[in-house]
Amino acid sequence: MASNVNPTVRRRRLGQELRRLRELKGMTAEEVAERLLVSQSKISRLENGRRSISQRDVRDLCGVYEVEDQRMVDSLMEMAKDSRQQGWWHAFGDVPYSVYIGLETDAASLRVYDPQVVPGLLQTRQYAEALISGALPEAPPADIEKRIQVRLRRQERISTADNPLRLWAVLDEAALRREVGNRQVMIEQLDYLLEMSQLPHVTVQLIPFTMGAHPGVSGQYAILEFPDAADSSVVYIEGVTSDLYLEKPQDVQKYSVMYEHLRAQALNADQTREFIAKVAKDYAREVAS
Repeated sequence: MASNVNPTVRRRRLGQELRRLRELKGMTAEEVAERLLVSQSKISRLENGRRSISQRDVRDLCGVYEVEDQRMVDSLMEMAKDSRQQGWWHAFGDVPYSVYIGLETDAASLRVYDPQVVPGLLQTRQYAEALISGALPEAPPADIEKRIQVRLRRQERISTADNPLRLWAVLDEAALRREVGNRQVMIEQLDYLLEMSQLPHVTVQLIPFTMGAHPGVSGQYAILEFPDAADSSVVYIEGVTSDLYLEKPQDVQKYSVMYEHLRAQALNADQTREFIAKVAKDYAREVAS
């Protein structure tokens, strides 16, 4: 696959364009499904970018919408072709959150709040291994290793010198206090977190226990923004059996405002580094004793 072709993003863009054409035609998804003798859920999945779109699907939809501009049809057909190519993550087999990886790979910025653990993009290998093994006690070693490799590959978006991902992470103090693996693993993880927080495109803030109740007590979420204005921002909420992707402007706005409150209430970047360093020293003293 060409490095500049992201199938996940292509599906989203194509789905948005197909929705726009349907709305211009004044048709509902149910009416389109009835015309094409398919389910309404298929039309919805095509439009939200969660399903691969074949060139035949595009041809049929353009026919229903009476698109006369052949250049537009050709462009949509090409997008459909690109959307069926494979991203780098497909080399690892069936990855449960492949849609998210595709979005993250193409994102310009990521704002994440995590109340329980260090975010995946900032994890050491040892921490990731202990975390994944603990979260999936029945998973075979091969699956654990695959997930670790995918996580380390994702981190290249931060380490690359060429257009790195802009990351803003707000953590709860619990993420530092939760002893994942063992104390030595935590010392190395916190040292790595300090190192990464020094990068100009990475900001880490902490909400200490003393802050009490705050807008993030409802749980983890991430907001992805993209370099192309045509790609709407996405709120990602990870689930146990399925994940939630929110793209409606009002939903994204609500979570963005909540994130601004989190950043305002958290320790600033320098105070956060001091706090992390202190917790790392606490672990070091416990190891030495």
